Amino acid sequence: MSRFDVLRLPAFRLFFVAQLGSALGDFMVAPALAFAILDRTGSPGDIGLVLAARTIPVVLFMLLGGVVADRWPRHRVMFGADAVRVVSQGITAALVLSGDARIWQLMALQAVHGTASALFTPAVTGLVGQVVDAERRHSANALRSMTHSAAMITGPLLSTLLIVTVGSGWAIAADAATFAVSAFCLARIHLPPTPARPTDARNMLVELKLGWREFRSRTWVWSVILMASLTNMMYAVFTVLGPVLSKRELGSPGAWGAILAAFGLGAVTGSASALWLRVRHPLRTGVLSLTLFAAPPLVMSATDSAVIAGAAAFLGGMALMFFNPLWETTLQKEIPGDKLSRVSAYEWFGSYAAQPVGLALAGPVAAATSVRFTLFAAGATQLVVCLATLAGRDVRAYRAADHQAEGADHQTEGRERTTQ
Repeated sequence: MSRFDVLRLPAFRLFFVAQLGSALGDFMVAPALAFAILDRTGSPGDIGLVLAARTIPVVLFMLLGGVVADRWPRHRVMFGADAVRVVSQGITAALVLSGDARIWQLMALQAVHGTASALFTPAVTGLVGQVVDAERRHSANALRSMTHSAAMITGPLLSTLLIVTVGSGWAIAADAATFAVSAFCLARIHLPPTPARPTDARNMLVELKLGWREFRSRTWVWSVILMASLTNMMYAVFTVLGPVLSKRELGSPGAWGAILAAFGLGAVTGSASALWLRVRHPLRTGVLSLTLFAAPPLVMSATDSAVIAGAAAFLGGMALMFFNPLWETTLQKEIPGDKLSRVSAYEWFGSYAAQPVGLALAGPVAAATSVRFTLFAAGATQLVVCLATLAGRDVRAYRAADHQAEGADHQTEGRERTTQ
């Protein structure tokens, strides 16, 4: 079966286009916000505050989002979240274009954006399981990662073009438009009604407890999420200080846009690798690859060359997007479908939990030490955390189900070549 056969499914095609549109906008808005704030106040701390204001509601409401996504039609939940994000990003763009944006206003609007994202995100993993059959699920997840990765390239480049020509506000306006495209596609998805939920599932606390039971009962789940939380906290430092170093020492906003685009190019490479390869030990292979995710902050802390920093960003993007489809496919295989969004909510909650800390502390720590030292410390911590996660036997030893049966089946079925 072709890896692209999944695109023949109408519901997945709509979902795919929706994800492409919103991902493109997401990667346009981050540099636009950063340089809009630097142009207004020049403070790395203000960048961290605005980005933290978007992330904190994601942490606070992600668990609620998981319950909502398991109780109501997931594509409708996602449509509503996109509609809210169209409004919040549209107002943000208008304020930036007016030249009168205040930091507190940007924080408030990004908090609304983050709340909507908290309702949107847990529904995504569960919706894939509804629109794609089990045989094509890995291909669907890898294609999603490729979409995400392609947006990592085109988003920063388009954003940089808009920043240097017409200003940051127009890049944020384009972000709002992409959420409108996503909402339009999601509104056209038609799925059969889901079975009635058990009576005791009406209590949200009961539902959260059921999701928590599934989450904590698997050591490989919570240990990988703990790793993700800490590495995301450290990578958040890079997202705050990278634009600062680019503007001060690498020449222009264009340098930061090129570095982000290189990260995206690496992400496409990683996603393509995950699409075509089948690995025997997906968790071990994925976590080991994530050691390269530490390359961007480590290298940027020591170089004055945007080219070298871009090469490191390429490695980081490749590592991240090789890991993601391996992880999501493993979750979808092992977690019961009716609990998947709640477990995904705990997954995203944990992954985001420490990120606001990194965003908020990056500026003050850099002011107390230096931008380069802070980047180095963040990258070194990422590397140590990934290696420590591999000490867990459940992570090292987890074996993909299709490979467990390979010895009995390979005489009669054509199997793809695997890599360790």
